[in-house]
Amino acid sequence: MDKISLIRKPIEAELEQFGALFDETMSQADGLLGRICQGIAERKGKLMRPILLLLVAKEWGEVTMAAYRSALTLELLHNASLVHDDIVDESDMRRGKPSVRSIYGNKTAVLAGDYLLSSALESAALSGDIEIVNNVSLLGKQLSEGELLQLFNTQNTDFSEEKYYHIIRLKTASLFSAATRIGAISSGASADAVSRMDRLGDLIGLCFQIRDDIFDYFNDNVGKPCGNDMLEGKLTLPALYVLNKTDDADILGIAAKVRGGSATAEEIASLVDFTKAQGGIAYANDRMEQLSAEAKTLISDFHNTEIHSALIHYIEFVSERTM
Repeated sequence: MDKISLIRKPIEAELEQFGALFDETMSQADGLLGRICQGIAERKGKLMRPILLLLVAKEWGEVTMAAYRSALTLELLHNASLVHDDIVDESDMRRGKPSVRSIYGNKTAVLAGDYLLSSALESAALSGDIEIVNNVSLLGKQLSEGELLQLFNTQNTDFSEEKYYHIIRLKTASLFSAATRIGAISSGASADAVSRMDRLGDLIGLCFQIRDDIFDYFNDNVGKPCGNDMLEGKLTLPALYVLNKTDDADILGIAAKVRGGSATAEEIASLVDFTKAQGGIAYANDRMEQLSAEAKTLISDFHNTEIHSALIHYIEFVSERTM
């Protein structure tokens, strides 16, 4: 049995109920908006965040309708952020298929993303739990702040890992920590447990983004060309590590041009090769291993052995996935 199947096994019935709720929500719009929502629903991915929320919720008791509504909220918010991200990044592909903006244009994509965002807020309200609504509101702010910080980070002249972690914590890890935190809240877990689950999601989210960033240094099947992040002015953890320990003026000059958006394809390829040769990938992998090990300690006392096993597989999958 593959890892995704092992992860989903303890919550198969719950995922079926969630899927029905998601499909119902995405089929409510008509006309052009309906076609856009249907296209998004058909490529909804692995549902990593709803799965995480439902697994954590089940550890502390019954999976309530508040949990289902919360899982739906996060998936809608996630998809809204992807539609908007593609506009900001001028991306034509999403999950191996044409992005909403590439098919319908930026104006329509903005409005479609706004519709998904509004649907997410409606779903949060329908949870009937003000604490969940407050957490979703915080998440929306974090996602927006992360996107803006990433956009303006291209203007920085330093190669700070601290800034990198701050951005990915807001832009990516916040969705995972919201999933684990709200999952615990929905099942009535203690304040200490909620805090611990918040850290669990944060660690998982950091691993998820670091792994995603590593993909950019290789030509593979993840749906974007090698060096695409650098083409967009982004310097991620592997490159930041080697840039902070080199005095090679040519390489530092290329990095500055990457940030400024003027690096050529050949220069980007040179920086990618230098990063790999100087241990940048190994460093990022080591960092993921450290974060994953800490994440595993946070679930060591889980009473439901099936949930514990599924989450171990989840943590490993995030760091080992190939796409």
